[in-house]
Amino acid sequence: MASLASHEQSDLLGALRPGDFERLAPHLSEVQMRAGEVIYQPGDSVEYCYLPRGASVCSYFVELDSGISVETILVGREGALGGVVSHGNLPAYARASVLHGGLFWRIPIRQVDELKVTSPPVADLFTRYADCMMAQVFQSIACNAVHTIEERAAKWLLAAVDRIGRNDVTMTQEQLASMMGIGRSYASRVLQRFKREGLVRTRRGGISVSDRDSLREKSCSCNDHVAAHFGKVLGGVYPGEG
Repeated sequence: MASLASHEQSDLLGALRPGDFERLAPHLSEVQMRAGEVIYQPGDSVEYCYLPRGASVCSYFVELDSGISVETILVGREGALGGVVSHGNLPAYARASVLHGGLFWRIPIRQVDELKVTSPPVADLFTRYADCMMAQVFQSIACNAVHTIEERAAKWLLAAVDRIGRNDVTMTQEQLASMMGIGRSYASRVLQRFKREGLVRTRRGGISVSDRDSLREKSCSCNDHVAAHFGKVLGGVYPGEG
């Protein structure tokens, strides 16, 4: 039977009472996924729900006609991918891929659907998370529309390190630019500015946050608004909440 280890837990499943989690546990399998691995492509039949554990982090991307892929939201140990609201093996709309590799729980969609019917606490958990995920999407749309690239970059880096649990993010400047839907030169200029101010350090294939407090001053407040909503709906689940 699956169990939650404190150093690699799903905070979303950790919100369940032990007895309710025990109904879910026999259906969970443990999988290891690497950074860059694609979980779903648009149009794929969603057969499994994945729950990141510990430092594992994923992103949802919407692919535009121009070929640009723009990130919509990050999903870490506070969340799940696939089957949160829908019933049955419906097609994926966005690409879901692994940003920071690690361990995941995986559960077949058919089992998720059955548990939503037979276990009201499990159904309530996924319903509440779906509400919180929509809040992230709404906030992301507003953020991308009105906030500066600098504010968005600071927000994104803070959201990533909060989920990973350390100050280092494995990512190139090109990947950061793609995540934000901007040109590489814009991302490079912002990172250079952050480096001059002592907020981040860069290495080949990675970005390290040196001064979280000062970076937070550069960031928009979108993470805070999402965390506040999580706090009301699923208290204690959102990374860095409070």
